[in-house]
Amino acid sequence: MLAVHLVSFYFAKLKEDPTKKVDRFLHAMRLHDDQLSDISTRFQAEMKKGLSAESNVAAAVRMLPTHVRSTPDGSEKGQFLALDLGGSKFKVLRVKVREGMGIRKGGVEMEERTYPIPKEKLSGRGTELFDHVSQSLKDFLQKKNISLEKKHPLAFTFSFPCEHHTLDQGLLLNWSKNFRARCLQGKDVVQALKEAIDRTGDMNIEVLAMVNDTVATMMTCGFDDQYCEIGLIIGTGTNACYMEDMRHVDLVEGDEGRMCVNTEWGAFGDDGALNDYITEFDRDVDAASINPGKQTFEKMVSGMYLGELVRLVVLKMAKLGLLFDGCVSNELRTKGKITTAHVAAMEEYKCGLKNTRDILTDLDLNPSPDDCIAVQHVSTIVSFRSSNLVAAGLAAILTRIKKNRCLRALRITVGVDGTVYKTHPQYPKRLHKVVRRLLPECHVRFVLSDSGSSKGAALVTAVAQRLASQKRQVDDSLSPFRLSQEQLQLVKAKMRAGLEAGLKSKGSSAIKMLPSFVCHTPDGTEYGKYLALDLGGTNFRVLLVNFKGGLQSSTRLYHKIYTIPLEIMQGTGEELFDHIAECISDFLDYMGMKNTRVPTGFTFSFPCEQTAIDTGTLVSWTKGFKATDCEGHDVVNMLREAIKRLNEFDLDIVAVVNDTVGTMMSCAYEDPECEIGLIAGTGSNVCYMEELRNIEKTEQKGGKTEGDKISKMCINTEWGGLGDDGSLDDIITPYDTEVNQNSINPGKQRFEKLTSGMYLGEVVRQVLLDLTRGGLLFRGHVTEALKTPGIFQTKYLSQIESDRLALLQVRSILQQLGLDTTCDDSIIVKEVCGAVSRRAAQLCGAGMAAVADKIRENRGLDHLNITVGVDGALYKLHPHFSRILRETTGALAPQCKVTFMPSEEGSGKGAALITAVARKTQEM
Repeated sequence: MLAVHLVSFYFAKLKEDPTKKVDRFLHAMRLHDDQLSDISTRFQAEMKKGLSAESNVAAAVRMLPTHVRSTPDGSEKGQFLALDLGGSKFKVLRVKVREGMGIRKGGVEMEERTYPIPKEKLSGRGTELFDHVSQSLKDFLQKKNISLEKKHPLAFTFSFPCEHHTLDQGLLLNWSKNFRARCLQGKDVVQALKEAIDRTGDMNIEVLAMVNDTVATMMTCGFDDQYCEIGLIIGTGTNACYMEDMRHVDLVEGDEGRMCVNTEWGAFGDDGALNDYITEFDRDVDAASINPGKQTFEKMVSGMYLGELVRLVVLKMAKLGLLFDGCVSNELRTKGKITTAHVAAMEEYKCGLKNTRDILTDLDLNPSPDDCIAVQHVSTIVSFRSSNLVAAGLAAILTRIKKNRCLRALRITVGVDGTVYKTHPQYPKRLHKVVRRLLPECHVRFVLSDSGSSKGAALVTAVAQRLASQKRQVDDSLSPFRLSQEQLQLVKAKMRAGLEAGLKSKGSSAIKMLPSFVCHTPDGTEYGKYLALDLGGTNFRVLLVNFKGGLQSSTRLYHKIYTIPLEIMQGTGEELFDHIAECISDFLDYMGMKNTRVPTGFTFSFPCEQTAIDTGTLVSWTKGFKATDCEGHDVVNMLREAIKRLNEFDLDIVAVVNDTVGTMMSCAYEDPECEIGLIAGTGSNVCYMEELRNIEKTEQKGGKTEGDKISKMCINTEWGGLGDDGSLDDIITPYDTEVNQNSINPGKQRFEKLTSGMYLGEVVRQVLLDLTRGGLLFRGHVTEALKTPGIFQTKYLSQIESDRLALLQVRSILQQLGLDTTCDDSIIVKEVCGAVSRRAAQLCGAGMAAVADKIRENRGLDHLNITVGVDGALYKLHPHFSRILRETTGALAPQCKVTFMPSEEGSGKGAALITAVARKTQEM
């Protein structure tokens, strides 16, 4: 009793300002920004815990995946039924979504009817609750003259915590909001609804999606605002959802795209995370609730509890003599007598004090003017704490989204629904202000849901149908790129037939099978200094290689790279070889070797017919080269003539080789089993050691082969020509045809145009262009960038398909190309890149299997161990090409163990080795 008098005496001094005594009494509820930031940080930690598969079970904030993978883009259409179950009443609706009406264009038509739920159903058997829902649904159909025989897609808004395994399945975790229907917890509520519909009978209903009201609110607002990626409910209950990157959602397989996560943040604090912010009044509310110890955050925030919190504070202050001269009425002692609607009325701008007096009078109290001011201030502090806590939670979500997307600033919209937000006069303004104060770098727009969660559920279904339809159409477009084992076996057989035909002296073959006159691989005893020239693309490389004779690790290599300008590539042959001679002169000057006649190997990565190791007649240009007066001429003589014209140095050109042969030789220096070379880069080609007895061309053309001293010769297959005779027409897509027709050599190098880095990016661009014109990408907007040939370089495939690259970075790459994309666009682009590059790797694998099997059969072996030396950016830099190549080769040539060995120094070192081997052979 003494304590009461002391408290009364202390606050009597502050009687002149009733709000000050309330501030002192409720100081624990008055949260400053540092505390809100702390709460936000704690919530971020809880979110992370809930997303992790390891900690989810123990997490208070469950972070439930909803399987909603996209927000509306305005192209949704269809007619749907919707059920909205989440309170003491539920709604049945017919929703018509018209294509092209969304994203600021308006337009969803709805008819609805509200049905009450008898109290006994809320706590009765679950079957009784759903039978009531089903019967009401049938009543709606009949009253609206909707056909009972026709199949109707239905969207179900179910505003209780559920664990989703698919969009049309949800296991009820627990009831809230006074629902306690038995025998449903842990059960699939969609199945319960389907069974109830079957029991009711005479309806043809297909339940396509079940969502939480929070998710539905986000989707409703997202239909009119493309930036809406957060949903917020502040009503009887409270909750938030947002679009999370799939790579962070451990509970769902896959890491592509985004998925809406239902945070179920009402349970924040159930594990004690908010204990130091919980007041005695919060504890009293919790103790008197139907679920003590649960939904801690919700009990501090939501409309179901705000009125009761105010009542308990006022009651305590009255008991302490701080209000009503210590008088306490029975009404004030009665739970539920102050509601959240009363809280909103007390805080109205103009008549709040009058409303407060009326409310207190109705509670059999006789308040003084100071009492009214004090109670109104209690109400303000309680509701202000609610909006502050919601702001802290939102700040955590916004911070997470910002970090996920590596953004300094974020533009985003929050879709909001709920009676507290809608009816409380000050709540929205307070919430907005605090969020912007906590995160000034975020531009956050709040949009009130005008049609509630029912429209959103229908939109979830419409979006799901759109994505399914879109996926079917994309799959149809990409299906020609997905080759079956039978098709790959056929490619292998055609490659094998082409190899055999190309070795014959008579008849034509699309695969040239050019003898290289390289008849020995290195044995490790090579010694001396050799110059290597490497021309195969837009760069020309000059190297000096010093072999130490059996000491591979001691080999020294010096090199410089020179650019070949486009005007030189496509000018005259004389200009091209003069430019090459000038580059060699610069290198020799750099090395101080202009007066030394160095043995030289020339890697010339274009199809050449050879009659000796030091001659090579260009058959045709590839890879964008079109220099005139070169085809049909000996490139070694052209280089010698250019060196004579320059008259600054002299070279002993010992060998001219293809880059593929150089790559094989480079790797054979390290591995004696290397007898195949593969280039998978700008171009695509293979060489291998063929039995001399099978090569009719050397006999026909009088090539010098050292007679009986050798038994093998490296054959430069030039396999890029496979299909020039139409043999691959059955796997050529319309996109390949377009790329071929727009190339500088239509009808030529058809296999190369399916497999090489020079063309894969352009194939992808043709697919993207087609999908965009079909409205499946970039909102159907064909940009000038997308129409530009060559803009989509093959390096982008490697970057986009990287497992380490988030979709945000994929979007960044596409935006650099002038392509404004959504997350869904990025997923499709990545899928297109994957289909095109996978086909390329598989085709190379089929060709490699043909080569390996030919070598095995040549040697009469049941099993062959062989190594392939590989070079090229596609093999080395693409994240999946090498693996798919290995897998395909292994599957199609099971009697061969094929090892792929990346070439470290490439074809340049190989040319030097060929020169060294040739010199050594000549000296023997």
